[in-house]
Amino acid sequence: MAHYHFISGLPRSGSTLLAGLLRQNPLFHAAMSSPVAPLISGCLEQIGAGSEFAPFFNQAKRKDLCQSIVSSYYKDQSDKEVIFDTNRVWTARMHQLVELFDDFKIICCVRNPAWVMDSFECIYRKNPFDYSRMYSPASRQTVYTRCESMAHHQGVFGSAWTALKEAYYGEYSERLLLLDYDLLTQHPEQSIALVYQFLDLPYFNHNFNHVEYEEGEFDSNIGVKGLHTVKKEVKFTPRRSILPPELFSKYSEMAFWQDTTGTNASLVCAKQSQGGDHGSL
Repeated sequence: MAHYHFISGLPRSGSTLLAGLLRQNPLFHAAMSSPVAPLISGCLEQIGAGSEFAPFFNQAKRKDLCQSIVSSYYKDQSDKEVIFDTNRVWTARMHQLVELFDDFKIICCVRNPAWVMDSFECIYRKNPFDYSRMYSPASRQTVYTRCESMAHHQGVFGSAWTALKEAYYGEYSERLLLLDYDLLTQHPEQSIALVYQFLDLPYFNHNFNHVEYEEGEFDSNIGVKGLHTVKKEVKFTPRRSILPPELFSKYSEMAFWQDTTGTNASLVCAKQSQGGDHGSL
């Protein structure tokens, strides 16, 4: 039976790259965000309090159903020893995971939030004639409205940020490893070695010069080309941010993991720089 671990954290922070690397190991399965977490949530909504079916389910049956969703979804990966399921909502579902899985851990990909916003903005500008589903007509007007929309607690960044913060200061924080995108791209071999060490798994010699993974069909469906495309070579490419300086400064201050007080999480992170000239897309 496969052992389950999870990939979560912030968008545009290396989760697809991490999955692309981990899937090089023939004993592992890893991919982009899966529907497992929303399937479990949808199921629990249908059988929870207020549902007409609620009287037919006790705690044990609800748990069994959730476990069945996971095992059914990954039935075709029965040859793998370790399965990494990816979803940014998992950090807000720690109380469910501890009941469903034994000895699981979560790798949380993080990045200076200003560079997350910058990365989304770069993709937006590279697709000038594709009005993606990421923004409403009102929110896509300027870089200010686009950033504000993503940072909202229900936005693509804000929802992931609040979920991560919940887990970081929660009672299960020792199960988290925060992996910084800049360190992963600057020092990939050392960073991945620390991931294996955290998971207590034997190391595999990865090829950091030839990483193959993309989800072009998924990206096209939401109108954001290149959202889940991994470059062949893992490397760090310095450049200047295209965000206005006050926006860059504002979102840089949201890197709460720079303060390790009140958490038992493990970190592979560098000290935050406030400059706007050293990120990569």
